[in-house]
Amino acid sequence: MTDHDGCLYVVATPIGNLSDFSERARTILGQVTQILAEDTRHSYRLLSHYAITTPLQSLHEHNEQQRIEQLLARLTAGESLALISDAGTPLISDPGYRLVRAAQAAGVRVVAIPGPSALTAALSVAGQPTDRFVFEGYLPAKQAARRARLAELVAEPRTLVFYETPHRLSAMLADAVTQFGGSREATLVKELTKQHECSIATTLAGLQDWLAADARRGQGEFVLVVAGNPQPPAADDPRPLLRSLLAHVPVKTAAAIVAEVSAHSKNEIYKLALEMMEERS
Repeated sequence: MTDHDGCLYVVATPIGNLSDFSERARTILGQVTQILAEDTRHSYRLLSHYAITTPLQSLHEHNEQQRIEQLLARLTAGESLALISDAGTPLISDPGYRLVRAAQAAGVRVVAIPGPSALTAALSVAGQPTDRFVFEGYLPAKQAARRARLAELVAEPRTLVFYETPHRLSAMLADAVTQFGGSREATLVKELTKQHECSIATTLAGLQDWLAADARRGQGEFVLVVAGNPQPPAADDPRPLLRSLLAHVPVKTAAAIVAEVSAHSKNEIYKLALEMMEERS
């Protein structure tokens, strides 16, 4: 039971192919009082195509927190609103969770209108186990932070899924090869549901070669699916992960990360890290 007649609908929209827009989603967007969109200019083109005239209001990472109180007042007064993102399913590497959480806390009904998702679409064609997987979204833009995050995932046995932008894809693949090894199986899915959609299933090194062979291949939107580690290091041996981290981050940072994911204390790992640094020098 909910305390109010208003409802917040979380509505999935097409990634690219407009035919993926469900009849239910179109109906809901035509019935609500207002649509909350990440980029109103982008969403206006989609709504215009289907002659949906519901007013738009922007809701993105820079204004979400400031608009929650106003939106909650409307929802609790009985209005129904719809939340959409630029493409795919909202809240998957997109803003909106703060509003959803606040609506739930206020007793407002929150309803998912499912549909396209780049995450699940890429997993479905990657040829990797999907019973368990880890979604990492976008990795940090700065190389040191990106390598540190990848180093934390070296021993992860579950399938890994990343989003990546065209201008960082080459650097991200290079860092992945450094951390995971070039022979790790991986699938790069490009431009899902669009005219130039393709998926390349090979290894991380193979993806580097494919990308380097033609500069035009680096254009578009990408999802990278990487196989989990088939033989993760023993849980009680922190050295492999620590060694990898020490090549890119300070000793204290490396020790803190390893201590967090292992059964060893931070002091123990820090002491081991100093010994490894001395051995290296």
